[in-house]
Amino acid sequence: MSDHQKIYPVSDPEAPPPPTNPTAPLVPRGSSRSEHGDPTKESLSQAPLDPPPKIKKRRSCWWRSVCYTLLVLILLIVIVGAAVGILYLVFRPKLPDYNIDRLQLTRFTLNQDSSLSTAFNVTITAKNPNEKIGIYYEDGSRISVLYMQTRLSNGSLPKFYQGHENTTVILVEMTGFTQNATVLMMTLEEQQRLTGIIPLRIRVTQPVRIKLGKLKLMEVKFLVRCGVSVDSLAANNVIRVRSSNCKFRFRL
Repeated sequence: MSDHQKIYPVSDPEAPPPPTNPTAPLVPRGSSRSEHGDPTKESLSQAPLDPPPKIKKRRSCWWRSVCYTLLVLILLIVIVGAAVGILYLVFRPKLPDYNIDRLQLTRFTLNQDSSLSTAFNVTITAKNPNEKIGIYYEDGSRISVLYMQTRLSNGSLPKFYQGHENTTVILVEMTGFTQNATVLMMTLEEQQRLTGIIPLRIRVTQPVRIKLGKLKLMEVKFLVRCGVSVDSLAANNVIRVRSSNCKFRFRL
């Protein structure tokens, strides 16, 4: 019996290698497949992002500074209000009182060039009704006599100190010069003929310092506005004051 010749297959060296079974699963155990993608990535994409901590810190610092500023302002207002209230209760301040007692016209001349020269002597009574407050009348005062909008004469008050509950009589000399006064003289004569009185205005601006006990405060200005009605404006004559009404206020 002849021996059969065995044929063994010979692998092609150029053929691609056969596929091999994976040794590890493509999806980890315990995880489920999803048709919509990786659930881990999806959950990360849906997680809300926290704002940067720097913005929160800046906002909190700004709000804290605003609160501190408001607190300081409120505290200052309370302190000032308390101080003013204590001073008012201790000193009981009252406004001074002024009155025009006498008005003398020493010169009232219409010159050849139609200018008007005037000179007044004004007697003012100033009363300080305060028991614990003194008044320093400083330099720089100004007093004026006006008819309507025309300034007739100017002057100034003397410098002096007025003590507690004191009444001081002040004599002020005033002079003035008005150009083109022909129409003014005609208006004054017509006013006196029709009504028998001439309304004048006296304005006083007086720098003062208030003394509370031994404390001398900052300088303020007294503003006095007086309405005076006189019977005539005859030169070298004591003018009779029909009425006098003064208002007072002050400013820093």
